[in-house]
Amino acid sequence: MAEKVLMKGNEAIAEAAIKAGCRYFFGYPITPQNELPEYMSRRLPEVGGVFLQAESEVAASNMVYGAAGAGARVLTSSSSPGISLKMEGISYIAGAELPAVIVNIMRGGPGLGGIQSSQADYFQATKGGGHGDFRLCVLAPSTVQEAVDLTMEAFEIADRYRNPVMVLGDGIIGQMMEPVQFNKEIDPADLPKKEWATDGARGRPRNIINSLALDPQDLENHNLVLKAKYEQMKEQEVRYATYLLDDADRAIVAYGTTARIATSAIEMAREQGIRVGLIRPISLFPFPEKVIAEAANRLDSFLTVEMSLGQMVEDVRLAVNGKKPVFFYGRTAGMVPSPEEILEQIILMGGGGE
Repeated sequence: MAEKVLMKGNEAIAEAAIKAGCRYFFGYPITPQNELPEYMSRRLPEVGGVFLQAESEVAASNMVYGAAGAGARVLTSSSSPGISLKMEGISYIAGAELPAVIVNIMRGGPGLGGIQSSQADYFQATKGGGHGDFRLCVLAPSTVQEAVDLTMEAFEIADRYRNPVMVLGDGIIGQMMEPVQFNKEIDPADLPKKEWATDGARGRPRNIINSLALDPQDLENHNLVLKAKYEQMKEQEVRYATYLLDDADRAIVAYGTTARIATSAIEMAREQGIRVGLIRPISLFPFPEKVIAEAANRLDSFLTVEMSLGQMVEDVRLAVNGKKPVFFYGRTAGMVPSPEEILEQIILMGGGGE
């Protein structure tokens, strides 16, 4: 087994992408993810790859389109307003059915907001974000090691479905340092050939990659193909974790860094005899709605905790479907909830949600 090394989250994600066979990175600097492209600018030339700082986020996402269309494993990263700018290209990438990995290390908003950690991009990540009917597979790590593992897995999922995958971390995940290990390394030469790629029509009919369909029926047919792919994701790619849920009578639903803080609050509540557990969505799309729906059959209530004014809570309420009260507690704009604040909300859980 590989030795553990101490790495900052952004740099660990970058190294994980390289270990996954990524040799192309196109991006543009923005806090708090700057260490990721900085690391790539040094490491990619060492492994025969290409790093390019684009003139803008829009340009970067379209460069990703080109590299993905040629069959390469390619990465881009940004933070919140930068992802907003990339969304036109991301919609094109999804429409053209191209695999790519996008990292969003979230900061506060809206607008330029601030550079501190946030989770206010949940809607943008899970509800499409750009124009048209499309979805991203969205993975949300809560540790630096999980960020490594999910980044490597993101490339596999992207290739499996020919669809962009987003690794959604908050600024704390990007900036914190934790021990990590890299248990595998993929040589790009060993990856299966992508027969659909536009890598030169030598001895075969040409491949065409496009997201434009002028005939409405053609476009509807294409959208139905995409929808079927997203439904397959819902069956195959749901990821979640639980903590002390088996004997709980109430549950917190939280993801990313907030789930770590909630775990401390749960332990404090347990010391007071309050039986509370945790459901931590790891895939935000597809969302673990069945797990939450089943939990609603036996739990008394739910508390969704986010570093936002309330976004994932809407999916929790849809999953619970009115069976039990769903409460919400959030901090925003770079403010981080403390375990004591969450404990207070656990104690207040009772007769009805918002």
